[in-house]
Amino acid sequence: MTSNLLRIKIIHTIIWIFFNVVLGYMAYAVIIDQIDIYVWLGVAAIIGEGIVLLMFKKMCPLTIMARKYSDSTKDNFDIFLPNWLARNNKLIYTSFFVIILCGILYRMLS
Repeated sequence: MTSNLLRIKIIHTIIWIFFNVVLGYMAYAVIIDQIDIYVWLGVAAIIGEGIVLLMFKKMCPLTIMARKYSDSTKDNFDIFLPNWLARNNKLIYTSFFVIILCGILYRMLS
């Protein structure tokens, strides 16, 4: 593994962890009925990430950069995640985000 690919994998993993923390906070806020500015900042961050992914044809720009340094066909070649999670990442986290949005809507309307 080249040092450039290693750097990309580390950065990609740190960003993935950040978004997990954001989603975790948002879910916690919904559960305790504490919809605050940080929840809305989280919503904006997740939507922003979605826009970036759509701009790059559903691919993370870091994946595109990492492709220059690897010809691996594994889904996790560019991030430190199990292959199954890297493969299903968008589906899992989009579903979780939609559930959180439904929870926010429920809390706002009740």
